[in-house]
Amino acid sequence: MQSARVIKDTAEETALLVWPGAECMVPDGYIHHAHDASKWDRWQETMTNTIRLEKFIWHTNRFLILLEPEKFYSTIYIWNAASDEFVSYYINFQLPIQRTRLGFDTLDLDLDMVIEDSHAWQWKDMNEYERGIHTGGIQPDWVKNIEQAQQEVFICIKERVYLLDASWLNWRPDPAWDLP
Repeated sequence: MQSARVIKDTAEETALLVWPGAECMVPDGYIHHAHDASKWDRWQETMTNTIRLEKFIWHTNRFLILLEPEKFYSTIYIWNAASDEFVSYYINFQLPIQRTRLGFDTLDLDLDMVIEDSHAWQWKDMNEYERGIHTGGIQPDWVKNIEQAQQEVFICIKERVYLLDASWLNWRPDPAWDLP
C-alpha cells in the first residue's frame, strides 16, 4: 500500500506522485530480503495470504506514476529527489488499475523495464517474474497480456512517443504540498 498525491485524474490517464517521506506499507520480506528467493518468496506469501505488512517510509527517489485504464503496465518517471536529476523511465508490469473507495488497486507482476534517457533499456526482475509464473501466482492470461503490453512499450521506445517522449520531464511538484 503506497500513499501518493493525485496529480491528474481523467478517463484516459491518472498521474500519481510519490516522493521521499511518503508512508507506505510493504511486505516485511521485501524490506528485509527483497530479491533473495532463499529467504523470501513473495508469490508463496501472496498465494497463501500470509503477507505481513510493515510501515516503510519512501526515500531517495521521486516517482511520477502514469496509469492508463486497461493497461498491464504503468510508466514511471524517476528523479533523484536530492539532486532533481532525472534517473530513468521505468515500466512496471502490473494488473490494470481498479478504482476503489480508498484509491487504486493493482498487483505488481514483478517484471520491469528500466529505460535510460537515451531510450536504451534493460529488463529488471526477470527471475522473480518467471518464479511467479512457475508457482502459479502469475496467471497464464496475465502473461499473454504482458506479452502484448511489451510490444506496445517497444513501439513507444522505438518511436519515442507518449508516454516515453519526455512529456513530463520538466514537471515539478509544488514544494508547498504536504506529504501524503
